[in-house]
Amino acid sequence: MLAAFLLGLLASPASARTFRWANDEDAASLDPYARQETFLLSFDSNIYEPLIRRAPDLTLEPALATQWIETDPTTWRMKLRAGVSFQDGSPFSADDVIFSFERVRAPGSALAASVASVKELRKIDALTIEFVTTVPDPILPEEITNWDMMSKAWCESHDATHPSSSDESFATDHANGTGPFMVKERAPRLRTVLIPNPRWWDERRDNLDEVVFRPISDGEARVAALLAGKLDMIYAVPPDATERIARSTSARLIEGPELRTIFLGFDQSRDELLESNIRGRNPFRDWRVRRAFYQAIDEEAIRTRVMQGFAIPAALLVAPGINGFDPTLDERIPFDPAAARALLAEAGFGQGFETGMDCPTDRYVNDEAICQAVVAMLAKVGIRVKLLAQPRADYFAKITGPGFTTSFYLQGWAPDTYDALNVLVNLVETRDEKTGAGDANLGGYSNPELDALIGRVERETDAVRRHSLLREALKLAKDDIAYIPLHQQAVVWAARTTIELAQPADNSFMLRTVRMK
Repeated sequence: MLAAFLLGLLASPASARTFRWANDEDAASLDPYARQETFLLSFDSNIYEPLIRRAPDLTLEPALATQWIETDPTTWRMKLRAGVSFQDGSPFSADDVIFSFERVRAPGSALAASVASVKELRKIDALTIEFVTTVPDPILPEEITNWDMMSKAWCESHDATHPSSSDESFATDHANGTGPFMVKERAPRLRTVLIPNPRWWDERRDNLDEVVFRPISDGEARVAALLAGKLDMIYAVPPDATERIARSTSARLIEGPELRTIFLGFDQSRDELLESNIRGRNPFRDWRVRRAFYQAIDEEAIRTRVMQGFAIPAALLVAPGINGFDPTLDERIPFDPAAARALLAEAGFGQGFETGMDCPTDRYVNDEAICQAVVAMLAKVGIRVKLLAQPRADYFAKITGPGFTTSFYLQGWAPDTYDALNVLVNLVETRDEKTGAGDANLGGYSNPELDALIGRVERETDAVRRHSLLREALKLAKDDIAYIPLHQQAVVWAARTTIELAQPADNSFMLRTVRMK
C-alpha cells in the first residue's frame, strides 16, 4: 500500500519549483466563511485576503486596507488599497467590502463573530469605508484578520451570495480572491493545485511556480513520502515519527509553542441529553458533575503518554501569549478519582451514567488517542462513554450542524485576535444567532454573570481596567467549569532541508513565506 502511494506521487513529476505538501485531511471548503477552523482558514488565506493581515510574527500589517484609524469611540475609518483586482481581473472596491460584510453575517457563516460588534458599514467613496460599532471596540483591527474579502460580482454571478460548508455552493470548490495564489485544479479530498496570482498587489517573497497539496490521512505514508523526497513539507506530524525525522539528513522538524487550547465541552442546553441513559435530567447542568469529570481526567498522563511531551497542561481557555492570560490562574484542579466519585454520588449519580462523546480523528494532534484516554479514565469513576470518532468533516458536521447533536466533545480553540475576549465571546457567552455571540458555544453554556462581564470588557477602553475584567471573566469560567481545558499542543511541522518557511504560533501556513533552494 505504501509503495503504491509513493508511486502515485511519482506519477505527478514536479517542475523546478513545485512545492508539494500534505496534511492529514483536506481543507473542507474554499469558501472562507464556511468553517471557523484553523487549517481551512489558513489554506484559504493563500487565495483570499483580509483588510488587515498578520505578519509571520503575528503583528498586524496592512493588506487590502492601507490605513485604519478610530475617528470616534464607535467608528473606525479604513482606506482601501488602490489598484487591487480579483483573480478574474475585476477591481476590488468598497462595494466588495460591504458585500463581504453582509455575506459573513448571513446564515451559514461560521465567522459572524468576527464582526459581531459592527452595526453597519458606510461607504465614503470607492476606496474608503467606515465601520460603525454598537459599542466601543478598540480591538476591531485584531478581530477581522481572518475575515477575507470576496467579490460581489463573482458571488452574484455564481449564486454564491450565502456561505455554505456543503458542496452545494459554487464557492466550495472554486475561488476568486485577491491573494498571492489562485486555484489551478481542485479535486476535493484528493488534490488541490495552486499557482501564483500574476495580479497580486504585493511584492513576492516566495519563489514558487506551483503548489500541489494532497490530503494524506495515513501518518506513516506522509512521513515516508517526506523522507523519500516525494513531499517537501508535512503540516501534521505524527508524534511517534518525530525522532525518526529528527535523525534524518534530508528533513527537519519545525517546532514551536501553539496558541491553541484543547478542551472538553458539555451539552448544558438541553433538559435531557441526546446520548445518555438518564431521562428527565441533564447531568452536565450540575456543577458537581462537571467538576467530577475534570478530576477524573489525568492530564499529566495524557501529556506524557499520549502527547509524548508535546503539550503544556492548561487550566484556562487561553494560552500564554494571549492578552488576558494570567499565570496565577493557570493551575489545574487536582486529578483525584476519589473526589470525582464523591461528587458524582453527591449529585445523585453514585452508579455513574452513560454519555456519548464526539471526537475528530484528524483535526488535533493525537485527538482520537486523547479521547480514548479520557474514556478510559472516566470509566474508572463509573462514567460509561460511547465514543464516536470521525474524520473532521463528519465530526464538525455533527457537532456544528443544525441542532448541535452532541453531548460531550473534544475541541480546540486559538483566538485569532490574540485576545481573551475572542474566546469569551465565541465559547463562553450565551449563544445568540442574531449577534453572533456564542457562535462556537456548542454546548449552550450560559451564565448571566459572565455575560455581564463580557459586555463590560467589550465596552472598556482603558487597557488596565480591561485586563482586570478579562482576568475576572476567565476566572469565573474556570471556577464554574464551563469547559475542561486539557493542554496547549505544540506546533510540529516537518520539511525538507531545502525548504525555508515561517511557522507562526497560530499554526497558520503562509505559502507566501516559502522558498525552495
